[in-house]
Amino acid sequence: MDSARALIARGWGVSLVSRCLRVSRAQLHVILRRTDDWMDGRRSRHTDDTDVLLRIHHVIGELPTYGYRRVWALLRRQAELDGMPAINAKRIYRIMRQNALLLERKPAVPPSKRAHTGRVAVKESNQRCALTGSSSAVITEKNCESRSRWTAVTVFLPPYFQTGVVS
Repeated sequence: MDSARALIARGWGVSLVSRCLRVSRAQLHVILRRTDDWMDGRRSRHTDDTDVLLRIHHVIGELPTYGYRRVWALLRRQAELDGMPAINAKRIYRIMRQNALLLERKPAVPPSKRAHTGRVAVKESNQRCALTGSSSAVITEKNCESRSRWTAVTVFLPPYFQTGVVS
């Protein structure tokens, strides 16, 4: 936009400059009409974070493994009790990042090497694993189609049995 302003100041037309530089003509008019003391309102305002930093250090002093979300939650609860305005979570994150108070991220869990095909892995054919409330059982049936009998047998297995064989 500065180059567009310079070209217009040299006498080039607004329409020609906007077409050549592919800039909105309406936006060029807005920029040209601004006063010399105009300031962009989007610029960051420097806030004093010392009070917030002291409160963060007080919370982290209890347990240094607190992350920014837990620190934010504790500070928010404390602000509610004290009748103070709550602090934004992004502000807590920024302050903790600038002062090297953030925890290291957890390493990613490596993906499983076993293919996820949707089939149950068993050692032999005609075996089914059954979980009851207190134990697990592997039942070998010659006819796996009778599920009603299979279910009834697995439900009533005593807890000290690890495997049960149904004939």
